[in-house]
Amino acid sequence: MSTAIQSRVAFIGSECYPFVKTGGLGDVMYALPRALIREGCQVRVLLPLYRVIPQKYKDQMTWKGSFMMNLTQDGREFFVGIMEMEKDGVLYDFIENREFFDWGNPYTGLWEDIPKYCYFSKAALAALNYLNWVPDVVHCHDWQAALAPVYLRTLFAPTPVGSARSILTIHNLRFQGICSIEHLKYWSGLPDDLFNYSVFLINDHEANMFKGGLAYADRVTTVSETYAREIQTDFYGEGLNSHLWYHREKLSGIVNGIDVDQWDPRRDSRLPENYGPEDVLERKWKNKLALQQRLGLTEDAGKFVIGLISRLTDQKGLDLVNTVFEQMLDDQTQIVILGTGDPRYEGSFRYFENVHHGQVCSCILYDEGLSHQIYAGADALLVPSLFEPCGLTQLIAMRYGTVPFVRETGGLKDTVEPYNANTGAGNGFTFDRYRADLLLDTVRRGRDVFVNNRPAWDAIVRRDMEKDVSWDRSARQYLNLYSELKK
Repeated sequence: MSTAIQSRVAFIGSECYPFVKTGGLGDVMYALPRALIREGCQVRVLLPLYRVIPQKYKDQMTWKGSFMMNLTQDGREFFVGIMEMEKDGVLYDFIENREFFDWGNPYTGLWEDIPKYCYFSKAALAALNYLNWVPDVVHCHDWQAALAPVYLRTLFAPTPVGSARSILTIHNLRFQGICSIEHLKYWSGLPDDLFNYSVFLINDHEANMFKGGLAYADRVTTVSETYAREIQTDFYGEGLNSHLWYHREKLSGIVNGIDVDQWDPRRDSRLPENYGPEDVLERKWKNKLALQQRLGLTEDAGKFVIGLISRLTDQKGLDLVNTVFEQMLDDQTQIVILGTGDPRYEGSFRYFENVHHGQVCSCILYDEGLSHQIYAGADALLVPSLFEPCGLTQLIAMRYGTVPFVRETGGLKDTVEPYNANTGAGNGFTFDRYRADLLLDTVRRGRDVFVNNRPAWDAIVRRDMEKDVSWDRSARQYLNLYSELKK
């Protein structure tokens, strides 16, 4: 605690629950600072003041001041306003600029987003100077904040915030902030000598914001140990594998956690029946019946219910699911799907529901309440991803006593230990290579244990619910990393 309480950490990222969230990044930006506060850190979170942030949060903000900041290659100046609020011990500073943030969704298109996040990365550091709050560590997240480590070591080096060290966390390497060299040169206002192949350039015409941030950050983390290894290979590296291998000495993986207050089956108000590890076998099945009734499935607590809660994209392994969908079904099995995305997957899952009415339900929408009920009502959760930096759904499923069926990649491999029929060890069912027949075999193996060896299945359920999936362990790992950087 004596080390932690001296750590001042500034988080810079493009989204944060509950203000604005499009994916797992928003959950991390919310939950990790709160966990660090509990460990004794001082934390500020810097975010854009998007127009889409609900008014009820804007009403709680106070005005901290404003200034003008030069940004572009030709020295154009832009307004920087700072609005602030405190929530659960965390200070949130919102960067206001209507030209960049007062229209559209957070991510509108790369041509518009490049100027937006050049501005945001620089304005966040300038705001820390303006507020006279100098952190020990500036913790930046994904490509939208990737210029902050570069600015920190160049244009901000002579300023107070220039004494801070930097961490850049990769949440999903697929998105990198790639644009023409001239576009990034103009909007970043960074010196020409940074536009070389060791920093920004990826070819003679294009620059990559993420690449530059990875080069200049003092440490690089990603959201699981396996993903940290995977992204140094051709298959997972998204064109940056050689760059990451070169910087491998400063690269590490720390698995995400989940907010165990938000995801707590004992107190979840969205559930028909609350339960914990001590009474899961007596109570969880009532959530299954309620889910079946709500979705028009045959009501039978003995059925094997598979849930799939996901963005409907290729990354999530849904081509494998489509290939063996009919074979996964039998008289004992029901499948529930929740999510939106690629029209071809939306269409195929609607088709399966029409053909197998009462056995399949495809909810092509986003429904937070229904997701909680699926986590509680399903027996298994399917996550057959092509790649998965960390994954949160398998962690939530375990918290709710729903057994994960996953492919061994990224954070899925790091958090789900395959069931061993000989020893009884393990907390889920897994397959390694990206093949539909292996997915089908995994479903059948898991279903066989559920139907024919219920004591073993129940032991897995209890083991999952007792597993620590909170942010506490991850926060302590980040604290150690901050302490190393301070030294």
